[in-house]
Amino acid sequence: QVQLVESGGDLVQAGGSLRLSCTVSGRIINRDDMGWYRQAPGQQRDLVARITRTGFTTYTVSVQGRFTISRDNAKNTVYLQMNSLKPEDTAVYYCYSDAAGRRYWGQGTQVTVSS
Repeated sequence: QVQLVESGGDLVQAGGSLRLSCTVSGRIINRDDMGWYRQAPGQQRDLVARITRTGFTTYTVSVQGRFTISRDNAKNTVYLQMNSLKPEDTAVYYCYSDAAGRRYWGQGTQVTVSS
């Protein structure tokens, strides 16, 4: 079984920082993009950031300059460094991994930013 386990979500004050991590267990070959989506209450799930196997990154406009996505292929882990957090960043964050023609999802981790 392939599983993605997330950690790092917490409650922080506006302006604070968090680092999310997502580790993939199980054997996966031909791993491609990895990244993060988020879903706020009553909202759709939207892409936050993604990173290719070779390190090319893409961000949604609202987090550019504040969030940084990275990956450690040896550890099968993708990270999301979140700085200068705003209340509008409050959401459940889901990591994903595209591999072997399928998209695998993490269970989600709650990020709450108070004002």
